[in-house]
Amino acid sequence: QVQLVESGGGLVQPGGSLRLSCKGSGLFFRFYDMGWHRQAPGKQRELVAAISSGGSTNYEDSVKGRFTISRDNAKNTVYLQMNSLKPEDTAVYYCNAQRSRTLDYWGQGTQVTVSS
Repeated sequence: QVQLVESGGGLVQPGGSLRLSCKGSGLFFRFYDMGWHRQAPGKQRELVAAISSGGSTNYEDSVKGRFTISRDNAKNTVYLQMNSLKPEDTAVYYCNAQRSRTLDYWGQGTQVTVSS
């Protein structure tokens, strides 16, 4: 059974930092492309950052230069370092692991709130 478990969310002031972690189990982690998505109230889920199985990364424009995605295949974990956080970054953040259309898994989400 595949599981993705996110952690690291919370309440932070504008300008602050958080690091999200997503640990996978039950899958050959190193072969999966990994992504962080977010969904704010009343908005569609959007891709924030992704890292391929080969280590290539891409970012949504609004987070470029502030967020960094990385992975540690030995620990089956993907990270999202978020710096210079803004109120508009407030959302539930979801981890995604994808290898094909059918091998596509999601975590339960972790809340990030940026507020003073």
